[in-house]
Amino acid sequence: MHCDATGMYEKKIKGLVYDTTYGNLLKIDSNGNILVCTHGFEYLRGAQVDEYYPNKFIQRDDTDRFYVLNTLFNLSETYLYACLVDFFTKSSRYKNWKKGFKHGDLFMSHRSMFQDVRDAMDYLHDTGILKERTLKNLEKYVIKDVSGLRENLPRLPVLLSRIKEVAKLFLATNSEFSYTEAIMKYLLEFPSGSKNPTKPWRSYFDLVVVDTRKPLFFAGGTVLRQVDTDTGKLRIGTYTGDLQHGTVYSGGSSDIVCDLLDVRGKDILYVGDHIFGDILKSKKRQGWKTFLVVPELVKELHVWADKATMFEELKHLDIFLAELYQHLDSGSQECPDISAIQERIKMLTYGMDLCYGKMGSLLRCGSTKTLFASQLLRYADIYSTSCLNLLNYPFSYLFRAPLVLLPHEAAVESQAKEHITELSEHMLKTNIKRQCECEDGDCGQEDNCARNNPATSTET
Repeated sequence: MHCDATGMYEKKIKGLVYDTTYGNLLKIDSNGNILVCTHGFEYLRGAQVDEYYPNKFIQRDDTDRFYVLNTLFNLSETYLYACLVDFFTKSSRYKNWKKGFKHGDLFMSHRSMFQDVRDAMDYLHDTGILKERTLKNLEKYVIKDVSGLRENLPRLPVLLSRIKEVAKLFLATNSEFSYTEAIMKYLLEFPSGSKNPTKPWRSYFDLVVVDTRKPLFFAGGTVLRQVDTDTGKLRIGTYTGDLQHGTVYSGGSSDIVCDLLDVRGKDILYVGDHIFGDILKSKKRQGWKTFLVVPELVKELHVWADKATMFEELKHLDIFLAELYQHLDSGSQECPDISAIQERIKMLTYGMDLCYGKMGSLLRCGSTKTLFASQLLRYADIYSTSCLNLLNYPFSYLFRAPLVLLPHEAAVESQAKEHITELSEHMLKTNIKRQCECEDGDCGQEDNCARNNPATSTET
């Protein structure tokens, strides 16, 4: 089987939805309206989409059918799904059915293929094969910050050291201790004799918890146990004591973390890159402040700046469309022809999507926000391309998002602007004279005396 779809499956799969019934990959908004639909490596249009989804809508709460892709770990398996669908669709041996493929007495449903790939991916993670391969070539698979600061130091150790000076710092990871130890040593410890200061990676943290099993970690959690850092084995029994610095713990829950650090939920700024397992659950279950890391923003910002004229035109078309109906009401017989405007909006939206890549923007489709964008705005207090961007702000900085007006507030603001414009135009036509303040009318200002000339403004 050979698959050739260069560029189709970029790193922008977060928030996409896989339909296990029909084998389609969907890009949707927060309500479940379909924005983009692909079958294998084919993009479906208009009537093709209607065959599967007559209302161009899905019930995304049906988690048994619709699988949401939340992380880059899903990239490889998503590509495999597409390869399988593409192969069997084009194979002359198999007959295409809506819910799968048939050859003689054999029927392979899209759901069974999805489950097979999912089981294979779980096997890679559960057996540790993927992590073993990663550890054998860390330089290839783990991006190490080497950009440095003015002091020519890697930024991550500097950031963690500065945070540790003013706050408590903890690490919570689903990985086991041996993998965590190898990764953190690679990122934070340096060979002796190098220009960078050398200290144990665990000294950067007040608390280290491995095997957290997020998102279960934010609910009931699991038993908290201590890790023998010499052997990597777990010590017998449940740990119930106070925080011991330098000790690595396994399991536990978010409630236990708060107790060990003696903090409340809103005292915590939690940094993660998984919209569901990290951000949504920590916000809904614990009320933690959240920082979502979105590396894809680098390209999103580049396109946004480079194609600003397209976004401006789309915004102006939306305004122009609204103004066509501004002076019409339910009694109006007039019906404006908006077909040309609608066609232009579609063309602009399509052109903008292509600027981001074949699957379009991670955050929008024209003026419509994607499912991922809606979740980001709802559950992430802060988001950025990297947590290292915190180095550019004092830790006392108050992050506030720009005020976003609701539709009815925007309408009021628009009317207020019109009123101010009319008032300004009136004032330009009016010559305002300063009234004198004399009491007896003997001020010598015959043209502007309060007694002789009570009028203070005249039309020019």
